Amino acid sequence: MYLNCHTWYSLRYGTFSVEKLCELAREFKVEALALTDINNTSACLNFIKIASEYGIKPIVGIDFRNGAEQQCIGIAKNNEGFRQLNEHLSQQLHSKKDFKPEAPELPDCFIIYPFEKVVAHKKTNFKSNEFIGVSVESLRKLKFSKYLEFKDKLVLQQSVSFRNKRDYNAHRLLRAIDNNVLLSQLPESEQGSFSHQMIASEIITSEFEDFSYILENTQELVNACRVDFKFGKTQNRNLLVSGESPEADVDRLRKLCEDNLPKRYPDANEKVLERVEKELNAIIKLGFVSYFLINYDIVSYARSQNFPFIGRGSGANSIIAYIIGITNVDPVELDLYFERFINESRSSPPDFDIDFSWKDRNEVTDFIFRKYEFTALMGTYVTFKRRAVARELGKVFGLPKENIDKLSAGFFSINELDQLEKLVLRYSGLIEGFPNYLSVHSGGILILNDSVYNYAATFLPPKGFETIQIDMNIAEEVGIHKFDILAQRGLSKITDAIEIIKENQPDAEIEDIENIAVFKEDPQINELLKTGDCMGVFYVESPAMRGLLTKLQTDNYLNLVAASSIIRPGISSGGMKEEYIKRHRDPARRKQGHPVMLEIMDDTYGIMVYQEDVMKVAHKFAGLSFEDADVLRRGMSGKKTSKGQMQRIEAKFRENCKQKGYNEKIIDEVWEQISSFAGYAFPKGHSASYAVESYQSLYLKKYFPLEFMVAALNNGGGFYDVETYIQEIRKCGGRVHPPCINKSDHPNSIFGKDIYLGLGYVKELETKTVQEILENRQFFGVFKSFDDFIDRVSISIEQLSILLKIDAFRFTQTDKHHLLWKAHFKLNASKPLATQEKLFNTAHRDFELPQFQYSALIEAFDQMELLGFPLCSHFKLLKNPIEKSARAKDLKHYVGKEILIYGALITAKKTGTSNGKYMYFGTFFDVEGDVFDTVQFPATAEEYPLRSKGIYKCYGKVNNELDYISISIKWLQRQDTLTDPRLVGYQFS
Repeated sequence: MYLNCHTWYSLRYGTFSVEKLCELAREFKVEALALTDINNTSACLNFIKIASEYGIKPIVGIDFRNGAEQQCIGIAKNNEGFRQLNEHLSQQLHSKKDFKPEAPELPDCFIIYPFEKVVAHKKTNFKSNEFIGVSVESLRKLKFSKYLEFKDKLVLQQSVSFRNKRDYNAHRLLRAIDNNVLLSQLPESEQGSFSHQMIASEIITSEFEDFSYILENTQELVNACRVDFKFGKTQNRNLLVSGESPEADVDRLRKLCEDNLPKRYPDANEKVLERVEKELNAIIKLGFVSYFLINYDIVSYARSQNFPFIGRGSGANSIIAYIIGITNVDPVELDLYFERFINESRSSPPDFDIDFSWKDRNEVTDFIFRKYEFTALMGTYVTFKRRAVARELGKVFGLPKENIDKLSAGFFSINELDQLEKLVLRYSGLIEGFPNYLSVHSGGILILNDSVYNYAATFLPPKGFETIQIDMNIAEEVGIHKFDILAQRGLSKITDAIEIIKENQPDAEIEDIENIAVFKEDPQINELLKTGDCMGVFYVESPAMRGLLTKLQTDNYLNLVAASSIIRPGISSGGMKEEYIKRHRDPARRKQGHPVMLEIMDDTYGIMVYQEDVMKVAHKFAGLSFEDADVLRRGMSGKKTSKGQMQRIEAKFRENCKQKGYNEKIIDEVWEQISSFAGYAFPKGHSASYAVESYQSLYLKKYFPLEFMVAALNNGGGFYDVETYIQEIRKCGGRVHPPCINKSDHPNSIFGKDIYLGLGYVKELETKTVQEILENRQFFGVFKSFDDFIDRVSISIEQLSILLKIDAFRFTQTDKHHLLWKAHFKLNASKPLATQEKLFNTAHRDFELPQFQYSALIEAFDQMELLGFPLCSHFKLLKNPIEKSARAKDLKHYVGKEILIYGALITAKKTGTSNGKYMYFGTFFDVEGDVFDTVQFPATAEEYPLRSKGIYKCYGKVNNELDYISISIKWLQRQDTLTDPRLVGYQFS
């Protein structure tokens, strides 16, 4: 009969999980208890689900608190009461207001005010559903209180927050972290009492011997509570999207298919028609009609707004999704299994992932919230990580910064630590994994049949969309379908590039970006893939992907689809990537594959490449049904399966293989292949969706490279840094200029072949300064002179100095140092800026100043300070001249030979080896701006690590692995650069 129990979802307060609470209750032979986390109902559904396994009657509620100060406890009598509690909590969390001392009208709830609170507020009027909570400690005060007369209002309130001293210590540390104070300075009012633990029923009975009616009242309250949920059943499967009836929704889906079938399949054959009918029957039978219609409504809205999107995930395996336009992947063309998406053995909902531009997703989300009444974003919990906890606890214990850094980084010997440092590590290990704070899921949205508050409370993150306090795991357990509305920058690169092309080349003819069939057949676009010339292109621009495309000599859509999955770690780590490349390049080698595997996966040369291949092998090689095959795939991918299901499937797999006459060696080999890669491979439809987007970007890169690269930069770049994309712009014939007062916008701008970096790149230049400059220029035209700028823009000397240092006034053809002196004369740094506009501009005085000497070196260091990189070649900043050396474009002539080459490091990847050592894979620009790749095996990686950017003198052997050129490094040296001339002052001529 515990009515006030906390788990670790009482964030930065509670100290154990729901399971541990249930174990504790079973240990104390408790038959009923109320889970009442502080301002949180995240754990309630899970508690209701598992409590029966421990022989416990679950009761749910909320401990309403202002900070750590308890106001009251709300306990749900029934499901309606649970909804009322969640709604009340949500209103307070949204408004960020404190709870009032008096609870509102919550007719289907019991309200328990702690005895101490009742005494403090001298409360004497109690509603029928309100009670006074008395603990073992407060019982002593009750004996001498007038509230002893309220016999029918007194109930037992023995709070449970801790199991032992260790829990209590962890609690105090959490409270100190939450309050950002030293442990020694943590106020008692901010922490719970050590007495908040479970007590043996005999002790409680003994303590309340003279007040047995309190226990009787408590038992009556417990008996009156019952909240039920049907777990494993779908809570939002049968939404009525049409607003009429399930039959109307079915009719609508069939009509959409009929209307759109000719657009996707003008000459639909029997195979297509049979598949359409098969899928429709399965969708209707399993109750997923609304799921398709809702996703259709979402993408239809996006189309109406000209928002680009990509429908991907296993949803691309559905011909219905393709026909009605949710995806652009033809499952017939790619032989995609519908059972990978939906089958009768799969209880979880179908998985559509829809990517929108990062600029458009909020508007799409707003549409969903407006269209559907019961909607919330999915919550997610960010947990404490060990190193982060070590840092927080180090501060709580008052350790010096260097000690905290040492513990957080993990660079220490346990024998060298003092007792306090060891204590930090011990409690870091305990607190690691605790929920730290609630956040928003990356893309999950819940659309429900009924109120969100039937399931949990909501909070309001900065973007203003209600977010539920449960995560995707709890939602899946309850049976709530999640809609994935995701964001990426690749799509906005495409749409922004098209807009930039229209502005920069008004007469250019732009192919319909949805006309993927044309792009697939374009030899010039495919040549970019074949040579790995994919800088800036979504998903295929990384060094590893460029190398793979070159080795595969990828020159068509299907090869690109395969490459998108082959790059995944499961296939790579199992050695299947290398074997696939060899079989692709050497048809004779394909005969080495097992005949049955070759027959099953002829398109991938008998090698498992996609998640669907697990199903193919399980079905055709081992004779499992498609339903069992999908269970196997899900289990291998780390998805939840029923208890014992995977063991049953493996036994069946092996037994079927034996009956087919396979020997143990081949059975083990195939099973090992499945085990090693299934969790890290893409579904084929997912790879195909990415390949479609890649082709759209490749088209733009091939025919409009400058506009495309500007759009890429304006959307945050991609795999590489800004400087790398600027180098690519130069390679494509563009001229890159520093920010300019008259030419630059906040993002980058292009005029013909001239690209002006955006004012947003300039470090420490305030947003309000940029806004004022751009608004003034928009309304009154370009700035005619430096004095004109000063007259028109209210700016501080500090902000003006930044613009001058980056040479943003070079249109005046006056040296920036000269202008900087003028600025100091013209602006009084100590005088506050005028807020009232001048009626007349006063005449400007000019000043006689000495002649300044221009220095390209000072220019470069100013750019490095304010942009993060120089706009000149890094090689011009070398202290010593470069020796005679090779160039990247000539490496193919030096295969098998050792050469010297200079390179500016773009990126380096450190990779562990099986024996605990590591390798480096480096990517560099040479002196002419061409890219080359290097590899360092463990011996040289340890002696010559690639730890920082700069120019390296590289010596090594040139390798050609299936047309992919790289250098095996023998040694390398980081080259010294010139000293910053600004450190020794400016020179006058």
